Formats: sequence, C-alpha cells, structure tokens
Amino acid sequence: MDREERRGLAGALSRVDGVSDFLLELLSEEIPARMQAGAREELERLFIRALGDAGVVVDGLTVWSTPRRLALVARGLPARTAAVREEIKGPRDNAPEQALAGFLRKTGLAREDLVARDGVLFAVIEKPGRPLADLLAKTIPPLIRRFAWPKSMRWGAASRGTDSLRWVRPLQGIVALLDGEVVDFTVAGIAAGRMTRGHRFHAPGAISIASPSSYAAQLRAAHVLVDHAERTAIIRDGARAAAAREGLALVEDEGLVVENAGLSEWPVPLLGRFDPAFLEVPAEVIQLTARINQKYFICRDASGALASAFVCTANIMASDGGAVIVEGNRKVLAARLSDARFFWQQDRRHTLAVHAARLSRITFHEKLGTLADKVERVAKLAEWLAREGIVPNCDPALARQAAELCKADLVTEMVGEFPELQGLMGGYYARAEGLPAEVADAICDHYKPVGQGDAVPTAPVTVAVSLADKLDNITHFFLIDEAPTGSKDPFALRRTALGIISLVLHNKLRFRMEVALIQACGDDLEKFEKVFFGELEKRLGAFFADRLKVQQREAGVRHDLIDAVFALGGEDDLVRLLARVRALQSFIATPDGTNLLAGYKRAANMLKKEGFASPLLHTGGRGAEGASPPPASGSGEVAHEPAEIALIVALDEAAPKAEAAVAAEDFEGAMTALAALRAPIDTFFDQVTVNDPDPAKRAARLGLLDRFRAAVHKVADFSLIEG
Repeated sequence: MDREERRGLAGALSRVDGVSDFLLELLSEEIPARMQAGAREELERLFIRALGDAGVVVDGLTVWSTPRRLALVARGLPARTAAVREEIKGPRDNAPEQALAGFLRKTGLAREDLVARDGVLFAVIEKPGRPLADLLAKTIPPLIRRFAWPKSMRWGAASRGTDSLRWVRPLQGIVALLDGEVVDFTVAGIAAGRMTRGHRFHAPGAISIASPSSYAAQLRAAHVLVDHAERTAIIRDGARAAAAREGLALVEDEGLVVENAGLSEWPVPLLGRFDPAFLEVPAEVIQLTARINQKYFICRDASGALASAFVCTANIMASDGGAVIVEGNRKVLAARLSDARFFWQQDRRHTLAVHAARLSRITFHEKLGTLADKVERVAKLAEWLAREGIVPNCDPALARQAAELCKADLVTEMVGEFPELQGLMGGYYARAEGLPAEVADAICDHYKPVGQGDAVPTAPVTVAVSLADKLDNITHFFLIDEAPTGSKDPFALRRTALGIISLVLHNKLRFRMEVALIQACGDDLEKFEKVFFGELEKRLGAFFADRLKVQQREAGVRHDLIDAVFALGGEDDLVRLLARVRALQSFIATPDGTNLLAGYKRAANMLKKEGFASPLLHTGGRGAEGASPPPASGSGEVAHEPAEIALIVALDEAAPKAEAAVAAEDFEGAMTALAALRAPIDTFFDQVTVNDPDPAKRAARLGLLDRFRAAVHKVADFSLIEG
C-alpha cells in the first residue's frame, strides 16, 4: 500500500469514527519575520473562539508559519455540531390572544407545540446539529476579515473601498480542507481550494494538497518546511556546526535564530569570511552591523576573540554548495563594516570633552533644559555621593569626570548609526583617549541596570554615576509633574526606580533617600519643598515602596510588610528597611508573631471604636493626633487586676528593648522583644474586661492597650499586615 492509499484510508477511518481533520492555509506575499509569532497566536485564538461559540471544542491544534503562509491543522473535530435545545419564555397561558399570536409568529410554532409550566408558556425548539463543513464555511471568512495585524494593507481595485480586506501583504490563496474535501467559501474574491505553492525557486508551480494529514509532507517535498520550530532548530544547529567545522564557536543569538527562521522556508546555514583588518573595530560594532543590517551570526576563535567569520542563512540549496551566495554576502557585509570603521575613525578624531560640548545643542526635555544641563546636574550629584561616602571608596574627582563625559557619545557618528551602543562606545573612546580605566568603565556601564536580570555595577565610580543619573531623572521628572500614571510611563521612571533599588541593595549603600532626592534638586530646592513638603511619603516615598515591592516579589518578600515599615515614616534607607522587613516576615511566620498580630488587631479595633484612632508616639497617654484617653471619673488610683499588672510589666521591659534594638539595627532582637508581649496580651484579653462599667477602669485599660499598640509600632505598622 503506497503513501496516498494509506492517507486515503486514514481519512476514511476518521470519518467512520465521527471525527475529522481540518486544514487552513493562508498564502500571501512575504510576512515580516517579527509578525509571525503574533500571527500564529492570533489565528489560534480566533479559530478556537469561532468554533467554541458553536459548541465545538478544539483539542488537537497545530499552527505553523513561513515567510509566505499561515497554516492551521485541527485534528479530532466532530463531523457534526451537537444538537441544541433552546427554550424561549412566552406569555402566560391566560394572556390575550394578541400577545399569544405575536409569540407564535416569533417562534414559528403552533399553539399545541408550546409547553406550559407554572402558568407560563414556553417554546421548546430543537436545533439539530449541522455538518462541520457548513460551520467552517460560515465562520472562516469573518475570521480572516477580523484578523489583527500590527500593520496591514489593502490592494488592487477593491482597495478603493474601506470595506475591502486588509492583510499584512496581499493575500494570494486559501487552502481549506476538511479531511480530503474542500470547504466551500470565498473571501475578497479568493475561493478556498486545495491548491498552494511550494518554494519560490525550487518548486514554484502549483501543488494540490490531498488532505490535512499530507500537507506538511507535500510541502516538504516542495522544499518548504512549514514547521517554524523545525526551521529554527536547523538554523541553530546548522550555524553551530558550520562554525565548528572551521574550529570556531558561534556567538549564540536566539533572537537572530528565530528571525532567520521567519525569513526562510528552506534554511541552509553557510559560513563566510571577511577581511581581518575590520577587527580593529570594536567587537560589539561588528556584531551589530552583521546582526541588524544583514541578519548574520558572528563567531569567536579558540581564544575567545572575535573571528573574521560570519554565518548567513540561505533560502535555497545551491548547486555550488553556496559559494556564490557566501561571496555576495561577504561583499555586502564588507561595505557595512567599511561604514562602521569610518565612524570609528571619525569619532576618535575628537576627544570626548569636545563631543560633550555639543550636548548643549540637544534638548533633554523642554522643561528641563539641554543634555548639557542634565550632565552638569548628574556630575554635581555623583561628586556629592562620592564625597559624602554614600558610595564608599569612590574618588569624587573621578566621579565628576566620568559624569561629565557619560553622555558624550550620544553625538558621535557610531551611536547615531547604532543607538544600542550608547555608553558602550563612550567607554571605548575613553580608553582610546587614555582616560582612567575607572572613568571609561563608568561611562560604559552607567545606564546599567537597565532591567530585571541586567548586571548591576559594583565599581565605585560606575555606581556613583549610574545612581546620580537615575536619581536626577526621578527627581526632575517628578518636579515637572511627569510622574507615571496608570499604565503610562513615557520616561520609564518605574524602570529607573528599580535600577536605583538594585544599585542600592546590591552595593549595600546606606543613605536616606529623601536626603539624596533633595540634593538632586540642586537649585530647585524651593520648588521641591513646594511640591513634596508633607507629601514625600505619599508621592515619591509611595512610588519607591511600590517599586520595592515589585523588585522583591521574586525573592518572596511580602508586599504588605514593606507597606507596614514604610508607613512609620522616615524609614527610606532601603538597606535598613529591607533588613527590617525580612526580620518582620520571619517573626510573623512564627506562632508568637501570628498571635501577637491577632492581639494587635483586636486591641486596635477596640481603640478605634473608643476614639483612639492614632497610635501613640510615646508612652505618655496621648495619641499621635493629640487624642487623649477618655477621662476617668472619681478620684484615687485604679486597682489593677493581675493580668493588667503582667502586661504593664511586660511593656515596661519590652518597649524600650524593642526601641533600642531598632535603633541599633538589631531587628531580630526587636522581634524577640515583641515576642515577650504575646503571652501577656493573650492573658489580658482572656481575663480582663476592657469595657468595664467603671469609667476609670475602662480608661486605664484602653490606655494600656494604647501603650501596647505604641510599643508594636516601634517596629512596624501592624495594621497594614494582612492576616
């Protein structure tokens, strides 16, 4: 039995079993590689939704893409949709004839067909299932018409009308097969059929697809690999092998692998060589030139140095083994590298200081002046961070010098061509100029960390410049009321705040954030006070708290505990704050912590009910907003019960211990001190009636609970802790 006979038998068996396979291929002109993954997801989503709305569950679904086609194969679909029983509520059985007649016209039924239940008439309509081919013919055309592309176009004479089909590139053909039969429909004048096309050069003629199960194999025979994952593996493994045959190692670039897979239907990796003289250009420049302009991989030799070799991906099987293709690609790459070498040589004709002078011509922000103005602010702040010892072991003069030059490469030819190299090229130019290594490193890395997972600088001068640059951005954009709102963050201030937090925590920098932000304001201190005075904790403090919660989420630090420590005010030394939060999290997880939290919440609820809404700042009996305990009636001292005395003694001992431990940054010790309150507060609630009829006793007991709450607040605002 040959392949076609086996295929036909498989189709017949699937129909006997009551399940079917469906193939949809949308053939077009070239689809941009960057859009193919999203297109696969969109096709899958729309297809599942379209069939799901008709009650058909799609289980076995495969979606493929090549530069010229999107394809979908759905397996195990029911041959018919399920029957549907629908009930429509009508009038009451004693309703006027007019109302009944209207309902019968609406449903198309006779009076005797209606069902009465509890005095109400219902129309019960049985809708039989329909063939799956009919459902597909009805649902696929609107699916194609509402397909969402990042960019799309109209074409031909029909494009004069706004209702014409939009597609990423002109749609050329549609294959729609249910088992081996064509699903009959038309979209924008293109009738669905079984004809497609193979490789543009190896098999340009029409191909008749027999069935969904034969689709991939028939196209493979026509030099088209429809499975994007297979093409990706061929490119990844083939590029490595091509480099290895020459004793080289491929510089891995998974994004480039995926992009090349989206540019070829029959990928063939080929290795070529370029003039070693180009290696005088920085390796990153060569890699970007090859990657961005030509989609080539680069290689390294056994020593790890950049090799004068590249790997390109051909889309054909050349009879000469690809020699002509490689030579053509080598010439194109040589022209690109010649441009890069020219930029490299031209930029080094001037010092970074000369380049930096041109920053005064570039506006940083219309309300914040030029890039030169920003650089001067950053230089002052970096010098201050070094001089104050906030960044330990940092030379203030080197910090200022590096900051003054950190943006100079933005006006160079190379960064103009490759913006991705900002900072990096400045470091190269600084080394070529003979500037101190610390300055060159700081210029190179001062944008770091850019995002989660990026390397965090540790060299003192680099840390000072990077921190100063980010603090300047945060402060001045807040000053001009450009703080992030909702999902809008045009100046990436959330990412900037995460960078600041990473720098501070990774390098264990000890300073008050408020002090640094005030210093960053420079001459705008009056405006800072106007905007932030009394609001620092609400606006910028809350902003940093939110970013810290995001940054610490992966580490398993609870967000509510960060809020509980931030809420005390004045705790914006991030290293100290996080140590405090971690100690609190460990404590809350213990039985002592859990029970103390429960006791705190019970006490806080009683105090709030009785008018003690604010926690005490001291043990003198007055709340934070001046609220005093209710006055006691009568004279003389109140006699305390044993449980009250035990709590008073425990507070007298634990409160000063906790306060002293916090001051000494012994947060575990502070938690240990609070743990001593767990048993006395439990006993107090078990044995003492707080709301005693005697006003004097009630006032004394509420005052004692207020002392307890105040002692706990020396460590954190327990009211913000969940649980």
